[in-house]
Amino acid sequence: MSNKIDFYPGWYEGTPHERSWRKLFKWGAVNEFKHPNKKLFQLMKTTFGMTDDEFKVYQKPGFDEIKVQAPVLMDGKHIEFFKDTVGEANLSTDTFDRLHASYGKTMLDIMRLREGIVENIPDVVLYPKDKDDVVKIVNYCNDHKIPVYIYGGGSSVTRGMEAVKGGISLDLSRHMKRVLEFNETNQTITVEPGMSGPDYERILNHAEETLNAKREYTGGHFPQSFEFSSVGGWVVTRGAGQNSTYYGKIEHMVISQEYVTPAGIIKTPEFPADACGPDIDQIMIGSEGAFGVLVAVTLKVFRYLPRNRKRFSYIFKTWEDAKNATREIMQAEAGYPSAFRISDAEETDVAMRLYGVEGTFIDKILKARGFRTMEKCLMLGHTEGDKCFSKVVRRKVGKICRKYHAMSTTGFVTRSWEHGRFRDPYMREDLQDFGIMIDTLECSVNWENMEKVHTGVRNFIKSRPATISMTHISHSYPQGANLYFIFIAKMDKIEDYKEFQSGILDHIQKYGASMSHHHGIGKMTAPWLEGQIGKNQLNIFKALKYHFDPNNIMNPGGTLALDMDDAEKRNLKG
Repeated sequence: MSNKIDFYPGWYEGTPHERSWRKLFKWGAVNEFKHPNKKLFQLMKTTFGMTDDEFKVYQKPGFDEIKVQAPVLMDGKHIEFFKDTVGEANLSTDTFDRLHASYGKTMLDIMRLREGIVENIPDVVLYPKDKDDVVKIVNYCNDHKIPVYIYGGGSSVTRGMEAVKGGISLDLSRHMKRVLEFNETNQTITVEPGMSGPDYERILNHAEETLNAKREYTGGHFPQSFEFSSVGGWVVTRGAGQNSTYYGKIEHMVISQEYVTPAGIIKTPEFPADACGPDIDQIMIGSEGAFGVLVAVTLKVFRYLPRNRKRFSYIFKTWEDAKNATREIMQAEAGYPSAFRISDAEETDVAMRLYGVEGTFIDKILKARGFRTMEKCLMLGHTEGDKCFSKVVRRKVGKICRKYHAMSTTGFVTRSWEHGRFRDPYMREDLQDFGIMIDTLECSVNWENMEKVHTGVRNFIKSRPATISMTHISHSYPQGANLYFIFIAKMDKIEDYKEFQSGILDHIQKYGASMSHHHGIGKMTAPWLEGQIGKNQLNIFKALKYHFDPNNIMNPGGTLALDMDDAEKRNLKG
């Protein structure tokens, strides 16, 4: 292995061809990048025992134009009906468009695209103009038993919209992205599901101009996929944002919804709460397109007060201290931070490099005070809300952290994280250009069981030689939190990846965590769902599926394990 420390790879910074494989597997904007800094690169090279020469030739970079012509198997009479319904300009049988509407952002999707694999795509992509179009399409597809898949922002990491049965994909992002109603008295907004995260937040942040409002608002929902996900996608996957400790997950924000299903329209009333039997909204949230098509959602909005934000970061000597401080902050009855996360020792070591802390004055002080590498743990976050409230929460966080012997590292670290928090996924392309895979899995745990899950899953990941395993808590509650595992390995074979990922999911379930906290289930995690919730509970989902969709046309092929036999479970587990 080279001992050079001055070599730095020539990361790709070109703009890929508009119809290239790379255009499809890029994280988001075609002209955006985020390269590992030199310290992080050196860590990768050392961990994987790679030479400088191995970082000089791209592996399967996907620069070529997609020229594959996948056959359309749908009867022409159906295509003519769809063309009459949405207009010729809003229908596509082009292979590139069909791939774009079916593949998401799982590592499996990206590896398949790098290999030039075209599979599980719809015959036709439709771009409905409004709810009326969706009603006509769903009714027709139900009559003719044509599978229906739904595309919003394309950021699914669970194979959520993969068209494994062909049929059609409804791309809601072209037209169905309007504000339908804004009610400042109730502090709610109703939008179509194809609206992107940035457009949603921009409209609310500038509500005085865009909505004729009296003040500015925020949606409060900022997943890492924020820039490239849709409001509808947040709802149907039960998503969470990076500020959810304060604002809540999406299921806490939804006031009412409207779905088009094969059984008819499902529309819930706009009440802040009620006691009228089981909650229909909660039945529909997280249904992942398997019950019907979300066409409108009414959400809470919040006053936009960024000037009151108070940032903080602390370093703890141990993971145990960091966890205990986090739990006490959430149980203190003193208000919750907004963005709020702690990193275990290995993630903290990587974060110190990524956020430019390693080697700084702060880093030197930490070492002098006995905060050891691969033991110390980082907490970062900020508070939100009314000025006085924000100050009180910030003060309480500091008091509890000092109780657990933490050292303040100021708001500098949090600002560095905020600057790059939506751009970190771009590093996947850089690393995979040289055969290095980076991926994530996340779960929900209670405080009592947290260390068992963290240690058990981490030990499995580390059982693979030369593998980086980072874990953080990014959403906390008085009763528990999520654990978010990030793993980096020298790996470029699809079967190797599927086997490794399957093993991690096995261990998440083995140690008693939920299979997902906010990514959803899709088709990727579905084989584990019955093992988590139980057969009787899965039968409830199946009964609902039969009510809404008796012909199984809505997102068929394993979503939520609703139509999956044992052989399919084994196949999807890899």
